[in-house]
Amino acid sequence: MAKSDKNTNCPECQEKFKTMIGGQALIEGILMRGPDRQAIVVRSPDGLVEKVEELHPLKDRCKVWGWPLIRGVVNFLDSMVSGVKALTYSADFFPEDEEEPSAFDRWLEKHIGQKTLDNLVVPLGVCMGVVFAVALFMLLPTFLVGLIPAIHERLLLRNLLEGVVKVLIFVAYLGLVSRMKDMRRVFSYHGAEHKTIRCYEAKLPLTVENVRPMTRLHPRCGTSFLFVVIIISVLVGTLIQVSNTLLRAALKLLLLPVVVAVAYEINRYVGRHDNAVTRVLTKPGMWFQYFTTNEPDDSMIEVAIRALELVIPEEAGRDQW
Repeated sequence: MAKSDKNTNCPECQEKFKTMIGGQALIEGILMRGPDRQAIVVRSPDGLVEKVEELHPLKDRCKVWGWPLIRGVVNFLDSMVSGVKALTYSADFFPEDEEEPSAFDRWLEKHIGQKTLDNLVVPLGVCMGVVFAVALFMLLPTFLVGLIPAIHERLLLRNLLEGVVKVLIFVAYLGLVSRMKDMRRVFSYHGAEHKTIRCYEAKLPLTVENVRPMTRLHPRCGTSFLFVVIIISVLVGTLIQVSNTLLRAALKLLLLPVVVAVAYEINRYVGRHDNAVTRVLTKPGMWFQYFTTNEPDDSMIEVAIRALELVIPEEAGRDQW
């Protein structure tokens, strides 16, 4: 884990406004999402590849989806779908060495069809991502602490211990992932995404020279959002006053939409404001970004700049919180 970060004490590096534009690191590329469109820029073996799509607010399709608390769950799922699609798109430019398909692969292609399999990639990816996160960060701590017989009826202590285990698993997971060779470049693109948005929020021209000294930490990062989800789940867990481990796990699953919704509203508040409260709320999550971001090289910054340029709205201030 690299803890070094650029010095942002210079006045010109300071934030002048807050943008709602956000992004995601891909395989040799970056997804940027603005108020009107999203852009994927990938540095493929043949050069930069750009893909721009118009966006239509979810609340325009159904007003209820824009209501507080409800919008958190809807937007989270929408972001998951967009993210998996973008990752799949970027991965297609870097195919792995072709191997002889297994018997199971041939059976699937024969009975289901390659086109159907391709259409299942995104929904399966989203489902697997959600199931993995829920199992690792929410259910596993519940079952691990449930193995301690003496703590079953001491619910306050049990909730506290489950929270501690959740945070430890979260830290261990980030630490292990950050050491994976294939993830280091992805995390460098993640750093480039943050730096470029910081430069834009400082109202500086989007050049490599201006982006390079920016901090690679950002309060609206998905890493911070996940940490907030974990903390909110710990607080909501205090409402569960039952000792049976299976029942506790089931109730936590039922309360998960509430946890995501509250975490989203907190992340939204942080995106709009800069005060003592928001700085306290974002400090732990930003510290964890030392795991999930690395310092990018200039070629990565160029990709991030181009992706951001493609989603900046024509109407000035339209992307401001």
